Amino acid sequence: MIPTLTTERLVLRPPRAADFEAYAAFFASERAAWEDGPLSRQDAWSEFATAAGAWVLRGFGSLSVTDRAAGAWLGEVGLYQPDHYQEPEIGWILGAEAEGRGIAHEAALALRRWAYATLGLDTLVSYIARGNRRSIRLAERLGAVPDPDAPSCAPGAGVWRHPAPEAPQ
Repeated sequence: MIPTLTTERLVLRPPRAADFEAYAAFFASERAAWEDGPLSRQDAWSEFATAAGAWVLRGFGSLSVTDRAAGAWLGEVGLYQPDHYQEPEIGWILGAEAEGRGIAHEAALALRRWAYATLGLDTLVSYIARGNRRSIRLAERLGAVPDPDAPSCAPGAGVWRHPAPEAPQ
């Protein structure tokens, strides 16, 4: 079952078809450069459907991040493990209007707590392109540290290891 998680400002909920317009706009923009974008609408749909469908195949996947008060789509946070990933990743994307407000931090913390408590995971990583300073800073704020010994999913991506479940969150 896909969870709905609530924080002080956010609702993290299963993706809905209505979220796709904002998702496609993100992937059509230069903001998607760190996500192998910009992408065509067709390719964005493939990414959207793949991340949502992972719930069926893996028991985890993406959640839409929405504003608790207004209900607006702000981005996505998710647990990802396509076939070429060695271990589950926690990742995030945000629309421009959500940037710099602590939204990704709040959402990622909530999802990480859920993943550790519900799925019984004992570790998570984030694969981050070495030039993506904003995501690296967020990973650091989440307590993740570089893991140079872990295999990366792509050339040029570093592996950031998140604190274990028993570590202070």
